[in-house]
Amino acid sequence: MKKKATEKVNRKIPKSKKKSSLSSSRQDPEVKIRGARPARVTDDPRFAQAVQNYEAALKALQEHKYDRAKAFFEKVTAGPSPELADRAAVHLVTCQQHLSRTSSSFKTHEEQFDYAVSLMNMGDYVSARENFDVLSRKAPKLDFVWYGMAVLNCLTGRFPEALTSLNEAIRLNPANRFQARNDGDFRSLADDPRFTELLYPDTSAEAPPEPEKWRF
Repeated sequence: MKKKATEKVNRKIPKSKKKSSLSSSRQDPEVKIRGARPARVTDDPRFAQAVQNYEAALKALQEHKYDRAKAFFEKVTAGPSPELADRAAVHLVTCQQHLSRTSSSFKTHEEQFDYAVSLMNMGDYVSARENFDVLSRKAPKLDFVWYGMAVLNCLTGRFPEALTSLNEAIRLNPANRFQARNDGDFRSLADDPRFTELLYPDTSAEAPPEPEKWRF
């Protein structure tokens, strides 16, 4: 809990000294980390550096830059603050889990696809896109890869890219057209005429001519 700057002290202090003390406490900034005891930056330079590393690590983690975040968290765990080290250790496990799931760790394309879908369901669209991009280069003839990419593009507001990916998925496997008609992930495209045309193409020109009627 933070101490108020105007907290009274039991012992009597001359007015001149009390004023000087209040002014000093306002001028010296405090670094406050939840769960850690407040400490002044100027008191311990090592603690100040640990705070900077922790903040940089959190920023990198939010940007899904796991290599960079891991490096900063490792510095914090070796720093002088036990409280920060404990928190950094928790985040460090998260970084290591993401980094361990590299493309080389998947035995099949289907396994990596399932992993990309799980990331997408968790809202980690950046990591999901990275895996879909890898799959689209390594296995461009797998229709479900393009279908998954179409869903991801639609969820992230990339509608032209979503239509392009879905068109490729349908080209590779026409059954995807019927699946997309009932897929709620494409509801943002429901009013787009290009989406409607893609799912309900006009096949009248391809219909065989009607047989001539018998004349009597």
